[in-house]
Amino acid sequence: MSVTLDIRLKRANKVYREGETVAGVILLICKEALQHHGISLSMEGVVNLQLSSKSVGVFEAFYNSVKPIQLISSNIEVAKAGKIPGGKTEIPFEFPLHTKGNKVLYETYHGVFVNIQYSLRCDMKRSLLAKDLSRSCEFIVHCQPQKSKVIPTPVNFTITPDTLQSREKNSLPKFLIRGHLDATNCVISLPLTGEVVVENSDVPIKSIELQLVRVETCGCAEGYARDATEIQNIQIAEGDVCHGLAIPIYMIFPRLFTCPTLETTNFKVEFEVNVVVVLHDDHLITENFPLKLCRL
Repeated sequence: MSVTLDIRLKRANKVYREGETVAGVILLICKEALQHHGISLSMEGVVNLQLSSKSVGVFEAFYNSVKPIQLISSNIEVAKAGKIPGGKTEIPFEFPLHTKGNKVLYETYHGVFVNIQYSLRCDMKRSLLAKDLSRSCEFIVHCQPQKSKVIPTPVNFTITPDTLQSREKNSLPKFLIRGHLDATNCVISLPLTGEVVVENSDVPIKSIELQLVRVETCGCAEGYARDATEIQNIQIAEGDVCHGLAIPIYMIFPRLFTCPTLETTNFKVEFEVNVVVVLHDDHLITENFPLKLCRL
């Protein structure tokens, strides 16, 4: 006999803040009446840390200390053992979103070496002959907005062969690229903006790109493993652009893959942006800017 078990949240966007109530219904659809041995619902918030393959051998001692960090864990009984009638049954539930003790609810974040996830799981126990049913549903937690105003810190930059930290700077063709970022203290819900201008270049330019990078650090007293990985790459110009023309920089921070800059005793999540100019011979010129993200 086929049974459908689902968790439906009242909020379409599934976004909650600490202190709010996560509410919804457990939906059961079955053709005939169904015997069960109890339905339970659990809420869990976990930070999963893992080391990159290059760090495993180096930090053998602290490999064992990179354990999941439990932020929230609670369980409620939704229905005692009994019968569910045939057709569609909705069982409402409410879960207050509170941490235990002095723990902090970090914002939902899907990274490579740091993962912060919150989920609801519904379990329906059945007789030995019938298989137990379970269903999970992720919801998103946003941290409490920052009360103080964010002061934008504009950054002007000039890129020439002399400004590059490269051993090959003497063999590079001559070029002069100027530009600015409107802010490196960024509000996560607003785009990163600015402009870049190619003043002159001895060789044609192939492409200009913006690369958003996450820098994840996991560790403890024994040592720290720091890894940078690309989140997204946006091309803002293609081909040999007109010299002296202002090219706008506009990048939206992707949901889930970014979060407000986070620093704790066990892990850190930071962000950087690279302005990458690709020359015609595929030579890369990169200028790096650390970013501080916050939520208002």
